[in-house]
Amino acid sequence: MHYDLVIGDRSYSSWSLRGWLLFDAFGIPVKTLGARLYTDELPTLLKQFFPGRTAPTMRTPDGVVVPETIAIAEELASRHPDAGLWPADPKARAVARVLAAEMHAGFSALRSHCPMNLRVSYTDCAPPQAVLDDLARLETIWAWARDETGAKGPWLCGDYSAADAFFAPVATRIATYNLPVGPQAMGYVLAHLYHPSFRQWRAMGLVDGADQPFYVRDYPTRPWPGPKPLPAMAVDGTASENSACPYSGKEVTHVLELQGRRFGFCNAFCRDKTVADPEAWPKFMALLVA
Repeated sequence: MHYDLVIGDRSYSSWSLRGWLLFDAFGIPVKTLGARLYTDELPTLLKQFFPGRTAPTMRTPDGVVVPETIAIAEELASRHPDAGLWPADPKARAVARVLAAEMHAGFSALRSHCPMNLRVSYTDCAPPQAVLDDLARLETIWAWARDETGAKGPWLCGDYSAADAFFAPVATRIATYNLPVGPQAMGYVLAHLYHPSFRQWRAMGLVDGADQPFYVRDYPTRPWPGPKPLPAMAVDGTASENSACPYSGKEVTHVLELQGRRFGFCNAFCRDKTVADPEAWPKFMALLVA
């Protein structure tokens, strides 16, 4: 028994990122079914997930189809009350739900001018006033949440919650487009960029299909402001220190090189997602430090 989750391109589908974090960041196993945006793949796949029309759409182990991230979050919280999707404290839980609801419905100027793109970071995107107004609102409600809940760590309502998962795509937009926010807000953005689940999603997104032309912008670029990956590279051959893929246990067919050592994987995607950010993958890092 497992959950299914329909997702779009990992580098570009902000709603898919949010939906996947509601599983991975809270330890709920899920099988993803990917479909490329701006093709017939997504509507064709969603024919199996009526009444879903968008990514992400979830199917529960008992066959109930649940579209929309608000509904997914609430259903998972009901089915997995100990997973911690919402804060246990009633006041913090109420604040978290307020945040998630506003994020789900608002910030249209920011969404439009700065679509999510995890493959690049720009020095400037000339944000218009409407985007600056959205950023100001974000800083206001983020500060309000911390004041109301007494949060001392990096997250808005105490421990990482569904509210933080909902804001992850906004954090990536601030990082991608170098949007102007204050130090506290930028600290929150960086917490997202270093979050283990997000690092894995981005690593997969970097090698998950070709660039989507819709998201290309003619702005000067800069290095990604998140963690700098270790300098791994894909190499030919199958000779490696390990005889089985660290993720699947299957036979080695593809190899990377890091620090003068070679490690094998069962397919190109397993290897390439690891090349993109080796430290995002604990099972690989266990091999590296062994």
